[in-house]
Amino acid sequence: MINGIWLGMILIGFVFAAVNGRMDEFTAAVFDGAKSGVTVSFGLISVLVFWMGIMRVAEDAGLLKKIAKVLGPVVAFLFPDVPKGHPAIGYILSNMSANLLGLGNAATPMGIKAMQELQTLNPDKDTATPAMCTLLALNTASITLIPATLIAIRLNYGSADPAGIVGTTLAATAVATFAAIAADRLCRRRALMRRPPGPPALRSGKSAGGRAALPHSSLKG
Repeated sequence: MINGIWLGMILIGFVFAAVNGRMDEFTAAVFDGAKSGVTVSFGLISVLVFWMGIMRVAEDAGLLKKIAKVLGPVVAFLFPDVPKGHPAIGYILSNMSANLLGLGNAATPMGIKAMQELQTLNPDKDTATPAMCTLLALNTASITLIPATLIAIRLNYGSADPAGIVGTTLAATAVATFAAIAADRLCRRRALMRRPPGPPALRSGKSAGGRAALPHSSLKG
């Protein structure tokens, strides 16, 4: 889908440039954009390497484990259908930690691994589970304490105050995150309301033998 959008934008630009007789400007813009992309990429490498090193030091010092303990109850609340101790929990925590530091490129691989682990709990492989939707919403609208990538871009383009966006970024991402969580809770409730009622024993949370009934997602574990 994304590839098709980008291809369409490129073809539309090419056609308009050809019709208006501005192919020289079009070609110059293409090469200038490529040059700027390489320049920005090199500028980002140093910042990403720095913060990845900081995260590695924090991991070796045990700081990430402490962060995981703090975020553990939050993750348990946001992902109630993921069994405690499942490998997906660790990847979700890593993804959230990287997003907190504004390291979107570092958070992406952890998010993909978390999705793969959540897929192992999915009884319907062609339909996303509520946990997958929650992770996608949080990854898209994550609270960012230090927008490292944006700071690097502003620094690379000569901003007089590259870190001046920290406060506004924190406020914007906090509002976005709370909105995402609220929407996720609302959708979960609506999904439960539309779910066909099961046997009385399952609705009461007890099995026929008096034991607690297992969640549907845990049957695939």
